[in-house]
Amino acid sequence: MKFNNRNVYISEKATIGKNVRIGDNTVIYDNVIIGDNSIICNDCIIGEPINDYYFNSGYENPETILNEGAFIRSHSIIYAGSVFGKNFSTGHRVTIREHSKFGNNCRIGTVSDIQGYVEFGDNCWLHSNVHIGQQSKIGNYVFIYPYVVFTNDPTPPSDICTGPTVGDFSQIAVGTVLLPAAEIGKHCLVGAQSLVGGKYDDYSLVIGNPAKKIKDVRELKSRNADKSHYPWPYNFSRNMPWEEEGFENWKLKNGYEND
Repeated sequence: MKFNNRNVYISEKATIGKNVRIGDNTVIYDNVIIGDNSIICNDCIIGEPINDYYFNSGYENPETILNEGAFIRSHSIIYAGSVFGKNFSTGHRVTIREHSKFGNNCRIGTVSDIQGYVEFGDNCWLHSNVHIGQQSKIGNYVFIYPYVVFTNDPTPPSDICTGPTVGDFSQIAVGTVLLPAAEIGKHCLVGAQSLVGGKYDDYSLVIGNPAKKIKDVRELKSRNADKSHYPWPYNFSRNMPWEEEGFENWKLKNGYEND
C-alpha cells in the first residue's frame, strides 16, 4: 500500500543503502545518506535545503546522514546537515531543522519540532508535541514527555541563543517549560507543568512554577513497592540496553559505575 514507487524523487547525489524502502510522494535531496534496512514512509522530505539555498546561487546541500535502521513515518521533514545514529525513528509530521545531532536508538514523537543546532545522546525518547529550541543539549537515556518546551532566548527578542542542558537519565514530565540556560543534572525528575530556570544538582526532584528542588529524587517512593523508584534504570528496562542483564551489571561495563 505505501511503497508503490509513485511520485518518488531521489537525487543522483543521494546514497541509498541496502533494503531501504521509500514511500510514495517522498523526496530525497542532494547529499543524503540513508543506511541499510531503513524505512522512509510516504510524503517525507529528507535533506530539505536550508535557508541559504534560496539566496545563494552556489549553494551546496550539507550532508545528511541517517544511519542504518532508521524509521521515518509519514509527512516528516528532515533538513539538511543533520546526523542520526542507528535505529532513529519518528512519529508522523515531525520537523527536524538543520545541524541536529542524535545518538543511537533515539525516538521523536508525532508533531514534535526540533529547531536545529541541538545535540542528543543515545536512547533519548521524545513523546508527541515536544518543542526543542536551538542550542539545547540532551544527554543519554533522557525521556521528554508531551508538550514540553525548551526555550533559548533570555530577553526576547534578542540575538542571544542559549538552550537548556539535561543530564543523563533525567525525566522531563508533561507540559514543562525549560527556560534558557537551565541546567538539569543526571537522574533528575522534573514534575509536570513546571517552569524551570537555573541549575539543579544530580538526583534532584524539581517541581513548581517557578520550579524549585523539593528533595532528592531517591527519596520518592514507588507506588507499587515500599522502596524508591529512582534511579529509574534499576526499575525500568523495556527496550533499554540493560534489559537482559539488569542495570547493575550493565552500568559497570558502560562508564556508569557511580550511578
